[in-house]
Amino acid sequence: MDPTRRIERALRAQIDAATEKDAPPRLAAALHHAVFPGGARIRPRLCLAVAAACGDPLPDLTDAAAVAVELVHCASLVHDDLPCFDDAHLRRGLPSVHRVFGEPLAVLAGDALIVMAFETLARAGAAAPDRLGRLIEVVARGLSVPHGIIAGQAWESEPRIPVVAYRRAKTAALFEAAAVAGALAAGHDGAAFRLFGQRVGEAYQVADDILDVTGDPSALGKPVGRDAPLGRPNAANDLGVHGSRHLLEQLLGAALDSVPPCSRKSELDTWVRETASKLLQAGRRAPCAQDAPSH
Repeated sequence: MDPTRRIERALRAQIDAATEKDAPPRLAAALHHAVFPGGARIRPRLCLAVAAACGDPLPDLTDAAAVAVELVHCASLVHDDLPCFDDAHLRRGLPSVHRVFGEPLAVLAGDALIVMAFETLARAGAAAPDRLGRLIEVVARGLSVPHGIIAGQAWESEPRIPVVAYRRAKTAALFEAAAVAGALAAGHDGAAFRLFGQRVGEAYQVADDILDVTGDPSALGKPVGRDAPLGRPNAANDLGVHGSRHLLEQLLGAALDSVPPCSRKSELDTWVRETASKLLQAGRRAPCAQDAPSH
């Protein structure tokens, strides 16, 4: 099945199961709004790509791992958009969850998505109990402290933000979890894919930094130019667009170099190259005037 259809079908099944009966109607609507329509779904795509490269003998478990990572990601977006953090009014071209349903339901929707992620893993893991513990640990590590996305969000409340640690926690941690979970779901050594996932995630964050400086909000479906006024580290602001493009190319090359041996390594290499091409293309949508670093 096409990865997009596979991901959307699995996500729809989980959200529908949680919201079809007895759920508070407005919370159910907020959960749907938080997950659909989706963005690039690059994290679950990474999970599926790694599992496929390792043979993918238990696709239902792989789907659960991919869904768990995406649900955690969607939860982080709901919380990130809240007035106490970024106060963003748009997400994926639509009003953010708190703008439609209010802050209390946005907080609850984000919390529910995180719990649902682990419920999804627990249910599917019954088919492979020997893998379940590690899968839960990996997704939790990508979410929590000291290296997960919660830590990444928390760095924004510190007076000094270490750039590399911030980028790895804020974004790369969940990419790392996606890659490792894909390998684990397929019965392979997840640790071998840790560095690969981390580098893909760092590259994705640098591309996002560039788009925050150069992007069109109507095309991206979210506000741009937010990092500088909020005091957030941004590679394009720190290095200039030209320098950040160079860093993006370095990180993508490092990701390719770190793909570990697996039965269908060439297919994973192709996935990285195609993803890299899209990220580099996005990173080149910039006027020349943006090439000077801002101080």
